[in-house]
Amino acid sequence: MKNHFYAVIMAGGGGTRLWPLSRASTPKQILHLFGEKTLFQIAVDRLTGVFDFDHIFVVTTASLATELEAEVPQIPVENYLIEPMPRGTASVVAMAAATLQKKDPEAIIAILTADHFIENISLFERLLQSAYEAAASGSLVTLGITPTFPSTGYGYIEQGILSGRFGGLNAFKVDAFREKPDEKTAAEFLAKGGFTWNSGMFVWRSDVILDEFARYMPELYQRIQSLLPMLGVDHSSNDFVDSWNSITPETIDYGIMEKSKKTVVLPAADLGWSDVGSWDSIFDVLPCDENGNIVLKTSSISLDSTGCLIASDGNSRLVAALGLKDLIIVDTNDAILICPRHESQRVKELVTYLMDHQLTPYL
Repeated sequence: MKNHFYAVIMAGGGGTRLWPLSRASTPKQILHLFGEKTLFQIAVDRLTGVFDFDHIFVVTTASLATELEAEVPQIPVENYLIEPMPRGTASVVAMAAATLQKKDPEAIIAILTADHFIENISLFERLLQSAYEAAASGSLVTLGITPTFPSTGYGYIEQGILSGRFGGLNAFKVDAFREKPDEKTAAEFLAKGGFTWNSGMFVWRSDVILDEFARYMPELYQRIQSLLPMLGVDHSSNDFVDSWNSITPETIDYGIMEKSKKTVVLPAADLGWSDVGSWDSIFDVLPCDENGNIVLKTSSISLDSTGCLIASDGNSRLVAALGLKDLIIVDTNDAILICPRHESQRVKELVTYLMDHQLTPYL
Protein backbone atom coordinates (compact mmCIF):
# COMPACT_ATOMS: atom_id res chain seq x y z
CA MET A 1 0.00 0.00 0.00
CA LYS A 2 2.74 2.47 0.94
CA ASN A 3 4.25 2.42 -2.55
CA HIS A 4 1.24 4.20 -4.09
CA PHE A 5 -0.36 5.95 -1.09
CA TYR A 6 0.35 9.67 -0.61
CA ALA A 7 -0.80 12.25 1.92
CA VAL A 8 -1.46 15.83 0.89
CA ILE A 9 -1.68 18.29 3.79
CA MET A 10 -3.52 21.52 3.02
CA ALA A 11 -1.65 24.13 5.06
CA GLY A 12 -2.38 27.45 3.43
CA GLY A 13 -5.45 28.66 5.36
CA GLY A 14 -5.54 31.72 7.59
CA GLY A 15 -7.64 30.47 10.52
CA THR A 16 -9.48 33.78 10.89
CA ARG A 17 -11.82 32.51 13.63
CA LEU A 18 -8.79 32.13 15.94
CA TRP A 19 -7.94 35.82 15.69
CA PRO A 20 -6.14 37.62 17.30
CA LEU A 21 -3.61 34.80 17.86
CA SER A 22 -3.98 33.59 14.29
CA ARG A 23 -2.68 36.30 11.95
CA ALA A 24 -1.36 36.51 8.42
CA SER A 25 2.17 36.13 9.81
CA THR A 26 1.21 33.41 12.31
CA PRO A 27 -1.73 31.37 10.92
CA LYS A 28 -3.24 28.73 13.15
CA GLN A 29 -1.30 25.79 11.70
CA ILE A 30 1.90 27.16 13.25
CA LEU A 31 0.37 28.05 16.62
CA HIS A 32 1.33 26.12 19.75
CA LEU A 33 -2.16 25.48 21.10
CA PHE A 34 -1.64 21.95 22.43
CA GLY A 35 1.82 21.86 23.96
CA GLU A 36 5.26 22.25 22.47
CA LYS A 37 4.35 21.22 18.92
CA THR A 38 2.48 23.29 16.36
CA LEU A 39 -0.71 22.05 14.74
CA PHE A 40 1.30 21.35 11.57
CA GLN A 41 3.83 19.22 13.43
CA ILE A 42 1.00 17.34 15.15
CA ALA A 43 -0.67 16.76 11.76
CA VAL A 44 2.52 15.24 10.34
CA ASP A 45 3.17 13.12 13.45
CA ARG A 46 -0.15 11.28 13.14
CA LEU A 47 0.67 10.30 9.55
CA THR A 48 4.02 8.65 10.12
CA GLY A 49 2.49 5.27 10.98
CA VAL A 50 1.00 5.11 7.47
CA PHE A 51 3.18 7.28 5.21
CA ASP A 52 6.91 7.66 4.73
CA PHE A 53 8.05 11.28 4.79
CA ASP A 54 8.76 11.26 1.05
CA HIS A 55 5.09 10.36 0.49
CA ILE A 56 3.84 13.39 2.44
CA PHE A 57 3.15 16.49 0.34
CA VAL A 58 2.20 19.94 1.60
CA VAL A 59 0.23 22.63 -0.23
CA THR A 60 0.89 26.06 1.22
CA THR A 61 1.87 29.62 0.39
CA ALA A 62 5.39 30.79 -0.38
CA SER A 63 5.48 32.90 2.78
CA LEU A 64 4.72 29.86 4.97
CA ALA A 65 6.70 27.19 3.16
CA THR A 66 10.10 28.07 4.66
CA GLU A 67 8.76 27.95 8.20
CA LEU A 68 6.93 24.67 7.65
CA GLU A 69 10.04 23.15 6.07
CA ALA A 70 12.01 24.08 9.19
CA GLU A 71 9.37 22.58 11.48
CA VAL A 72 9.45 19.17 9.77
CA PRO A 73 12.76 18.94 7.87
CA GLN A 74 12.18 15.24 7.13
CA ILE A 75 9.67 16.15 4.39
CA PRO A 76 11.60 16.76 1.15
CA VAL A 77 11.62 20.39 0.05
CA GLU A 78 10.37 19.37 -3.39
CA ASN A 79 7.21 17.98 -1.76
CA TYR A 80 5.99 21.50 -0.98
CA LEU A 81 3.52 22.66 -3.62
CA ILE A 82 3.16 26.43 -3.58
CA GLU A 83 -0.12 28.17 -4.37
CA PRO A 84 0.68 31.77 -5.37
CA MET A 85 -2.71 32.88 -4.07
CA PRO A 86 -5.50 30.95 -2.31
CA ARG A 87 -8.08 29.94 -4.93
CA GLY A 88 -10.16 27.47 -2.92
CA THR A 89 -9.75 23.81 -2.06
CA ALA A 90 -10.81 22.61 -5.52
CA SER A 91 -7.73 24.17 -7.11
CA VAL A 92 -5.51 22.76 -4.34
CA VAL A 93 -6.84 19.24 -4.90
CA ALA A 94 -6.58 19.52 -8.68
CA MET A 95 -2.98 20.73 -8.46
CA ALA A 96 -1.97 17.99 -6.02
CA ALA A 97 -3.75 15.26 -7.99
CA ALA A 98 -2.14 16.29 -11.28
CA THR A 99 1.29 16.55 -9.63
CA LEU A 100 1.05 13.09 -8.09
CA GLN A 101 -0.51 11.55 -11.19
CA LYS A 102 2.55 12.77 -13.09
CA LYS A 103 4.81 11.25 -10.43
CA ASP A 104 2.91 7.98 -10.01
CA PRO A 105 0.03 7.03 -12.35
CA GLU A 106 -1.24 4.60 -9.67
CA ALA A 107 -1.27 7.21 -6.90
CA ILE A 108 -4.00 7.15 -4.26
CA ILE A 109 -4.19 10.42 -2.33
CA ALA A 110 -5.38 11.29 1.15
CA ILE A 111 -6.38 14.96 1.28
CA LEU A 112 -5.87 16.14 4.87
CA THR A 113 -5.49 19.38 6.76
CA ALA A 114 -2.89 20.99 9.02
CA ASP A 115 -5.33 22.30 11.60
CA HIS A 116 -7.31 19.33 12.89
CA PHE A 117 -6.93 17.64 16.26
CA ILE A 118 -7.35 13.85 16.39
CA GLU A 119 -7.01 11.97 19.65
CA ASN A 120 -7.48 8.34 18.54
CA ILE A 121 -4.50 7.90 16.23
CA SER A 122 -4.82 4.11 15.88
CA LEU A 123 -8.41 4.47 14.65
CA PHE A 124 -7.34 7.26 12.28
CA GLU A 125 -4.68 4.97 10.79
CA ARG A 126 -7.27 2.22 10.35
CA LEU A 127 -9.65 4.65 8.66
CA LEU A 128 -6.93 5.70 6.22
CA GLN A 129 -6.16 2.08 5.38
CA SER A 130 -9.87 1.29 4.85
CA ALA A 131 -10.31 4.44 2.78
CA TYR A 132 -7.35 3.36 0.64
CA GLU A 133 -9.11 0.09 -0.17
CA ALA A 134 -12.38 1.88 -0.98
CA ALA A 135 -10.60 4.44 -3.15
CA ALA A 136 -8.74 1.71 -5.02
CA SER A 137 -12.14 0.45 -6.20
CA GLY A 138 -12.85 3.83 -7.80
CA SER A 139 -14.81 5.63 -5.08
CA LEU A 140 -14.31 9.17 -3.85
CA VAL A 141 -14.09 8.60 -0.11
CA THR A 142 -14.92 11.22 2.50
CA LEU A 143 -14.27 10.65 6.18
CA GLY A 144 -17.38 11.48 8.19
CA ILE A 145 -17.33 12.13 11.92
CA THR A 146 -20.18 10.56 13.91
CA PRO A 147 -21.83 13.53 15.68
CA THR A 148 -21.63 13.73 19.45
CA PHE A 149 -23.91 16.77 19.77
CA PRO A 150 -26.17 18.85 17.44
CA SER A 151 -23.44 21.11 16.06
CA THR A 152 -24.38 24.08 13.89
CA GLY A 153 -20.74 24.74 13.01
CA TYR A 154 -20.17 21.78 10.68
CA GLY A 155 -21.63 20.69 7.38
CA TYR A 156 -23.30 17.26 7.41
CA ILE A 157 -23.21 14.20 5.16
CA GLU A 158 -26.37 12.14 4.76
CA GLN A 159 -25.45 8.51 4.20
CA GLY A 160 -27.38 6.15 1.99
CA ILE A 161 -27.13 2.44 1.29
CA LEU A 162 -24.11 0.31 2.15
CA SER A 163 -21.43 0.63 -0.53
CA GLY A 164 -19.10 -2.05 0.79
CA ARG A 165 -16.92 -3.19 3.64
CA PHE A 166 -13.27 -2.19 3.47
CA GLY A 167 -10.68 -3.17 6.05
CA GLY A 168 -13.46 -4.25 8.37
CA LEU A 169 -15.26 -0.88 8.19
CA ASN A 170 -18.52 -0.06 6.41
CA ALA A 171 -18.63 2.60 3.71
CA PHE A 172 -21.96 4.09 2.59
CA LYS A 173 -23.12 5.84 -0.54
CA VAL A 174 -23.55 9.58 0.00
CA ASP A 175 -27.16 10.67 -0.44
CA ALA A 176 -26.52 14.38 0.12
CA PHE A 177 -24.19 16.99 1.54
CA ARG A 178 -26.02 19.34 3.87
CA GLU A 179 -24.93 22.90 4.66
CA LYS A 180 -24.35 23.99 8.25
CA PRO A 181 -27.82 23.65 9.80
CA ASP A 182 -29.69 25.68 12.37
CA GLU A 183 -29.98 24.23 15.87
CA LYS A 184 -33.37 22.60 15.26
CA THR A 185 -32.21 20.87 12.08
CA ALA A 186 -28.96 19.74 13.70
CA ALA A 187 -30.95 18.15 16.52
CA GLU A 188 -33.13 16.37 13.95
CA PHE A 189 -30.04 15.02 12.17
CA LEU A 190 -28.66 13.71 15.45
CA ALA A 191 -31.95 12.07 16.47
CA LYS A 192 -32.54 10.48 13.07
CA GLY A 193 -29.06 9.01 12.71
CA GLY A 194 -27.28 8.29 9.43
CA PHE A 195 -25.67 11.75 9.40
CA THR A 196 -22.00 12.54 9.93
CA TRP A 197 -20.05 15.75 10.18
CA ASN A 198 -18.13 16.65 7.04
CA SER A 199 -14.50 16.49 8.20
CA GLY A 200 -12.99 17.85 4.98
CA MET A 201 -10.73 14.77 4.72
CA PHE A 202 -10.86 12.74 1.51
CA VAL A 203 -9.17 9.75 -0.15
CA TRP A 204 -9.24 8.93 -3.88
CA ARG A 205 -7.23 7.72 -6.85
CA SER A 206 -5.53 10.55 -8.67
CA ASP A 207 -6.87 9.43 -12.05
CA VAL A 208 -10.45 9.15 -10.75
CA ILE A 209 -10.55 12.61 -9.18
CA LEU A 210 -8.97 14.16 -12.29
CA ASP A 211 -11.67 12.53 -14.42
CA GLU A 212 -14.28 14.12 -12.14
CA PHE A 213 -12.62 17.51 -12.58
CA ALA A 214 -12.78 17.04 -16.35
CA ARG A 215 -16.49 16.22 -16.04
CA TYR A 216 -17.68 18.77 -13.49
CA MET A 217 -15.05 21.54 -13.52
CA PRO A 218 -13.65 21.44 -17.07
CA GLU A 219 -12.27 24.98 -16.98
CA LEU A 220 -10.18 24.26 -13.88
CA TYR A 221 -9.15 20.90 -15.31
CA GLN A 222 -7.87 22.51 -18.50
CA ARG A 223 -6.04 25.19 -16.52
CA ILE A 224 -4.26 22.59 -14.39
CA GLN A 225 -3.40 20.54 -17.48
CA SER A 226 -1.83 23.60 -19.09
CA LEU A 227 0.30 24.05 -15.96
CA LEU A 228 1.35 20.39 -15.87
CA PRO A 229 4.97 20.92 -17.07
CA MET A 230 5.53 23.37 -14.19
CA LEU A 231 3.71 21.45 -11.44
CA GLY A 232 6.14 20.43 -8.73
CA VAL A 233 8.92 22.18 -10.64
CA ASP A 234 8.42 25.94 -10.79
CA HIS A 235 5.44 27.66 -9.16
CA SER A 236 7.05 31.11 -9.04
CA SER A 237 7.31 31.91 -12.74
CA ASN A 238 5.15 34.71 -14.09
CA ASP A 239 3.32 32.29 -16.38
CA PHE A 240 2.41 30.01 -13.50
CA VAL A 241 1.41 32.84 -11.15
CA ASP A 242 -0.71 34.65 -13.75
CA SER A 243 -2.49 31.48 -14.81
CA TRP A 244 -3.07 30.33 -11.23
CA ASN A 245 -4.39 33.67 -10.04
CA SER A 246 -6.99 33.72 -12.81
CA ILE A 247 -8.65 30.54 -11.42
CA THR A 248 -12.16 31.13 -10.10
CA PRO A 249 -12.14 30.16 -6.39
CA GLU A 250 -14.27 27.15 -5.48
CA THR A 251 -14.40 24.46 -2.80
CA ILE A 252 -13.89 20.79 -3.55
CA ASP A 253 -17.20 20.06 -1.77
CA TYR A 254 -19.29 22.24 -4.07
CA GLY A 255 -17.20 21.77 -7.19
CA ILE A 256 -16.95 17.97 -7.14
CA MET A 257 -18.26 16.12 -4.09
CA GLU A 258 -21.84 17.42 -4.20
CA LYS A 259 -22.08 16.52 -7.91
CA SER A 260 -20.18 13.25 -8.28
CA LYS A 261 -21.97 9.89 -8.35
CA LYS A 262 -18.89 8.15 -6.93
CA THR A 263 -18.87 9.56 -3.40
CA VAL A 264 -18.95 7.30 -0.35
CA VAL A 265 -18.63 8.15 3.33
CA LEU A 266 -16.63 6.21 5.87
CA PRO A 267 -18.16 7.07 9.28
CA ALA A 268 -15.84 7.43 12.27
CA ALA A 269 -17.02 7.27 15.86
CA ASP A 270 -14.72 7.82 18.85
CA LEU A 271 -12.05 9.50 16.76
CA GLY A 272 -11.67 12.39 19.19
CA TRP A 273 -11.77 14.83 16.25
CA SER A 274 -12.00 18.61 16.21
CA ASP A 275 -11.26 20.96 13.35
CA VAL A 276 -10.07 23.61 15.86
CA GLY A 277 -12.15 26.02 13.83
CA SER A 278 -13.08 28.45 16.59
CA TRP A 279 -12.09 29.35 20.12
CA ASP A 280 -15.06 27.44 21.49
CA SER A 281 -13.77 24.25 19.83
CA ILE A 282 -10.78 24.30 22.21
CA PHE A 283 -13.19 23.04 24.86
CA ASP A 284 -13.62 19.86 22.79
CA VAL A 285 -9.89 19.17 22.96
CA LEU A 286 -8.32 20.44 26.18
CA PRO A 287 -9.34 19.57 29.74
CA CYS A 288 -10.98 22.26 31.86
CA ASP A 289 -10.15 23.08 35.46
CA GLU A 290 -12.60 22.47 38.29
CA ASN A 291 -14.58 25.55 37.25
CA GLY A 292 -14.77 24.64 33.58
CA ASN A 293 -12.12 27.19 32.57
CA ILE A 294 -9.19 26.77 30.18
CA VAL A 295 -6.06 28.92 30.42
CA LEU A 296 -3.52 29.04 27.56
CA LYS A 297 -0.07 30.63 27.76
CA THR A 298 -1.01 33.38 30.20
CA SER A 299 -0.95 34.36 33.84
CA SER A 300 -4.51 34.65 35.07
CA ILE A 301 -6.70 34.93 38.12
CA SER A 302 -10.27 33.65 37.94
CA LEU A 303 -12.71 34.41 40.76
CA ASP A 304 -16.28 33.17 40.54
CA SER A 305 -15.80 32.61 36.79
CA THR A 306 -16.90 29.48 34.91
CA GLY A 307 -16.73 28.12 31.39
CA CYS A 308 -14.21 30.71 30.20
CA LEU A 309 -11.23 30.44 27.87
CA ILE A 310 -8.38 32.82 28.71
CA ALA A 311 -5.44 32.83 26.29
CA SER A 312 -2.58 35.07 25.27
CA ASP A 313 0.41 35.28 22.95
CA GLY A 314 2.71 34.66 25.89
CA ASN A 315 3.05 38.28 27.02
CA SER A 316 3.63 39.00 30.71
CA ARG A 317 0.31 40.72 31.43
CA LEU A 318 -1.91 39.31 34.13
CA VAL A 319 -5.48 38.61 33.01
CA ALA A 320 -7.98 38.82 35.87
CA ALA A 321 -11.52 37.44 35.44
CA LEU A 322 -14.18 38.17 38.03
CA GLY A 323 -17.75 36.89 37.97
CA LEU A 324 -17.60 35.86 34.29
CA LYS A 325 -19.42 33.02 32.59
CA ASP A 326 -18.86 31.38 29.19
CA LEU A 327 -16.57 34.06 27.73
CA ILE A 328 -13.61 33.95 25.36
CA ILE A 329 -10.77 36.30 26.34
CA VAL A 330 -7.67 36.40 24.11
CA ASP A 331 -4.96 38.92 24.96
CA THR A 332 -2.15 39.80 22.55
CA ASN A 333 0.38 42.60 22.36
CA ASP A 334 -1.79 44.81 20.16
CA ALA A 335 -5.34 43.41 20.33
CA ILE A 336 -7.77 41.87 22.81
CA LEU A 337 -10.75 39.70 21.90
CA ILE A 338 -13.70 39.39 24.29
CA CYS A 339 -16.81 37.53 23.19
CA PRO A 340 -19.39 34.99 24.42
CA ARG A 341 -18.43 31.39 23.71
CA HIS A 342 -21.56 30.85 21.60
CA GLU A 343 -20.51 33.76 19.35
CA SER A 344 -16.98 32.50 18.69
CA GLN A 345 -17.83 31.35 15.14
CA ARG A 346 -18.43 35.04 14.32
CA VAL A 347 -14.85 36.11 15.02
CA LYS A 348 -14.22 35.93 11.28
CA GLU A 349 -16.68 38.83 10.96
CA LEU A 350 -14.28 40.93 13.03
CA VAL A 351 -11.47 40.01 10.67
CA THR A 352 -13.61 41.02 7.70
CA TYR A 353 -14.35 44.32 9.43
CA LEU A 354 -10.63 44.95 9.95
CA MET A 355 -10.01 44.24 6.27
CA ASP A 356 -12.84 46.47 5.09
CA HIS A 357 -11.66 49.36 7.27
CA GLN A 358 -7.98 49.08 6.30
CA LEU A 359 -6.92 48.08 9.82
CA THR A 360 -4.27 45.82 8.34
CA PRO A 361 -1.71 46.08 11.20
CA TYR A 362 -4.08 43.90 13.23
CA LEU A 363 -4.46 41.18 10.60
